[in-house]
Amino acid sequence: MTTALITGATAGIGAAFARRLAADGHDLVLVARDTKRLREHATELHDRHGIEAEVLTADLATDEGIEAVAARLSEPKNPVDLLVNNAGFGNKGRYLDVPMVDELRMLKVHCEAVLRLTSAAAEPMRARGRGGIVNVASVAAFVPRGTYGASKAWVVQFTQGAARELAGTGVRLMVLCPGFVRTEFHDRAGMGTESIPGWMWLDADKLVATALADLGRGRTVSIPDPRYKALMGVVKMTPRALLGGITTRTGRRFGPQ
Repeated sequence: MTTALITGATAGIGAAFARRLAADGHDLVLVARDTKRLREHATELHDRHGIEAEVLTADLATDEGIEAVAARLSEPKNPVDLLVNNAGFGNKGRYLDVPMVDELRMLKVHCEAVLRLTSAAAEPMRARGRGGIVNVASVAAFVPRGTYGASKAWVVQFTQGAARELAGTGVRLMVLCPGFVRTEFHDRAGMGTESIPGWMWLDADKLVATALADLGRGRTVSIPDPRYKALMGVVKMTPRALLGGITTRTGRRFGPQ
C-alpha cells in the first residue's frame, strides 16, 4: 500500500484527490491549516475505506509550515509515494488594489512552497526509483492576468522543467491546469460567481479522475476537460496584446487577480 500527501486537503480539489486515492486503497497524509476539519476528514476516509489517514496541520504561507511538510516528505521510514501540491488561494481586487502582504503570501504558497515541497519529495523518490508529484496550477497560467496567473505560470514552467530533468529516474511530475471548479475557492476570496456561465464549471471528482489517468499516461501537463483544451487552443493562437485586453476585462468579472 502506498502513501499520498495532499496539501489543501480539506476542501475542493484537494478533498477530491483524498477521496479518490483513499477509495483506491492509498494511505494519506492530509495537510491544511484547520486541524478540526482535517481530523473530521481523516476519520471519515478511514471509516469509509479502511485506510490510514495522518493529519498534519501546517500553514504553507509560513516557513514553519513549509518545513513541517518537507520534513514529513523526507521521512525514510514512512515514505510518501505521491505528492499533490494543491494548496492555493485567490485575492480579490486589481493590481495595486491588493495589499502587498497578500501578494507576497500568494507567491509564498503558490511558488516557494511548491518548489520546496517538490524538492523534498523528489529527492527520496529518485533514490527509491519511483514516485509521483502533481502540482496544481490553473488555465489562468496561460493568459496574462495578474499575480495569480503569473504564479500559476511559474508552476507550469517549473513542473515541466523538473519533469525533463528527472526523466528516466522513475519520478513522474505533472502540472494540473483546471478551469472553474465548484469548490470553496471563490467564496473564500469573496468573489461572486453568478456571472460565470454554467458550461465553464467542472466537477472536482471527475477532474481528479482525469488527472490521475493523465499522470499514469506519463503526461507532464493535464488540462482535464475538452472544453478547456479547446479554449486554450484558441488562446495560443490569439495575439498577446489582444489577449491581455480580453483577460483583463473578463478577469474583473470572473476570476482572481
